[in-house]
Amino acid sequence: MTSDAPGSSNVTPPSSVEPSRLHPTVKAVTERIVRRSAATRSAYLALCERMATRARGADRMGCANVAHAFAALPGADKFRVVSEKAPHLAVVTAYNDMLSAHQPYEGYPALLREATRAAGATLQVAGGVPAMCDGVTQGEPGMELSLFSRDTIARATAVALSHDVFDGMLLLGVCDKIVPGLLIGALHFGHLPAVFVPAGPMSSGLSNTEKAKVREQAAQGLVGREELLKAESAAYHGPGTCTFYGTANSNQMLLEAMGLHVPGAAFVHPHDGLRQALTQAAVGTVLAARAGQTGHAPIGRVVDERCIVNAMVALLATGGSTNHLIHWVAVARSAGILIDWSDFDELSAAVPLLARVYPNGAADVNQFQAAGGPAYVIRELVAAGLMHGDVLTVAREGLHAYTRVPVVQGASLTWNALPGPAGEPSPDPSVLRPARDPHAFTGGLKLLSGRLGRAVIKVSAVPEDRHLVEAPAIVFDSQEALQKAFKAGELERDFVAVVRFQGPQANGMPELHKLTPPLAVLQGKGFRVALVTDGRMSGASGKVPAAIHVSPEAVAGGPLAKVRTGDVIRLDARSGVLDVMLDEAQWQSREAQRPTASQRESHETGMGRELFAGLRRLVRSAEEGAVTWL
Repeated sequence: MTSDAPGSSNVTPPSSVEPSRLHPTVKAVTERIVRRSAATRSAYLALCERMATRARGADRMGCANVAHAFAALPGADKFRVVSEKAPHLAVVTAYNDMLSAHQPYEGYPALLREATRAAGATLQVAGGVPAMCDGVTQGEPGMELSLFSRDTIARATAVALSHDVFDGMLLLGVCDKIVPGLLIGALHFGHLPAVFVPAGPMSSGLSNTEKAKVREQAAQGLVGREELLKAESAAYHGPGTCTFYGTANSNQMLLEAMGLHVPGAAFVHPHDGLRQALTQAAVGTVLAARAGQTGHAPIGRVVDERCIVNAMVALLATGGSTNHLIHWVAVARSAGILIDWSDFDELSAAVPLLARVYPNGAADVNQFQAAGGPAYVIRELVAAGLMHGDVLTVAREGLHAYTRVPVVQGASLTWNALPGPAGEPSPDPSVLRPARDPHAFTGGLKLLSGRLGRAVIKVSAVPEDRHLVEAPAIVFDSQEALQKAFKAGELERDFVAVVRFQGPQANGMPELHKLTPPLAVLQGKGFRVALVTDGRMSGASGKVPAAIHVSPEAVAGGPLAKVRTGDVIRLDARSGVLDVMLDEAQWQSREAQRPTASQRESHETGMGRELFAGLRRLVRSAEEGAVTWL
């Protein structure tokens, strides 16, 4: 298989902000981020430059170090990398067969090694990183390790790359915390080029809408465990990413928008012949991006302020996962770039919603891909001046390369332009629409603030008549308490569920996706309900209004710790307000409640949670990316 493997062409230097046709909001936000990040970004780039100017590893290290590094290589590869000074690539893999999305990675090292040898280079699997399935751990104690697994993956990536004999890296990961973790780790080796190698989504099974319906029926006791398991198994049924547009598939959209994939690699099925061609092309792409090549594109230069804004815009335009308001703050910080939720909020007011993919619509990611996928979205956003097109990427032609679709023609991998010019309808307007005629004229996320703190809400899937909920609070200190009250029939009324002590310091900030079915059932009965929490929802946040990631969190003395059952809460996604309707003097006189000793202990021991005690002490707030390494 040969390919016109994308390299890189002349692009505007990463320090430049301006195309004159850029949307004024995108331009203003980008410029503000550049100013805010000046000192940290400069220090980061200086470090990358110092690392880049060193001699290559096999020439710089002592003989014993070199011998250890390449001891297990076949003789020809050992001669090539040491004597012939051939480029040497690292693979960092998140392979396991616990995750359906990562199971296809089992054979990737051999495939990549073969392609590398054909290119006259060498390759080693530098290390593996842990990868947990949030679908398995939802509502279980293991979910309290999930967010912290991101920084554990970042550290494991750094350990793998610390062997320091590499000219580039190939990163194998797809799912929720794995891609952000790999990206954070890779950015701490910003002098090297990096290409992410995805594995693609599973084929469509039971529709996400039908799956959600059965879950709601199970929550009401209308179907039993056998029927529920049958439905779930029909939805999650084979290798590949889950087909809803949650965090994992949002990861893939953002990597395309950031120029870190072989163009168009995101949503091709694992067993499609095109997938193997794209995987092999990753080798040529990273080799073309290494130092000394005309397409030199180290990851620390690719991920600049404009690249981060492009990722934010792509998230908003597709109604992507709320988890990325945490993860991409941390990703940006790894490259010396400082962003916050106000940046997302301001962009959301200007970026149209182009995609309707479950839970933001009925379609799954395979239908999204068939309608034009990332290529259509990026083409529309660049043409509308809503993305920076003149950025450095790992591909030839900068971001323009990501507006084309990969195809195998004969023995070659090539890229074809989408039919028609920008602004043309997609093949399926119910899924994808052009920027001039979007599903909505604003993005899918909104910042909320008030006396209860700062939070975010995903409004793209919430009915318009539910964007404002004002109702008495019912306070829960765990998700289990809410589920128990629902099963006991105690929630048949208008209310705002305040689920607190779910933040990073308290218990690792688990996703509270198990609360979606009962709240959806109550909303379906006509009750006005909402959720306010310092925890996370899944990337599949849906039709119930949910103010999530409330910061500061309750365990740190945040305002949720002062809320009492019966207090009237106002959640207004239209005006961006999250408030408690109490007299100010009364509110100020309230004491913050603390979790009991037994509550704390229940989240601190068992299932390995003891090992993460230090991270709970170190972790920053959700709006600061919940990072544990600053």
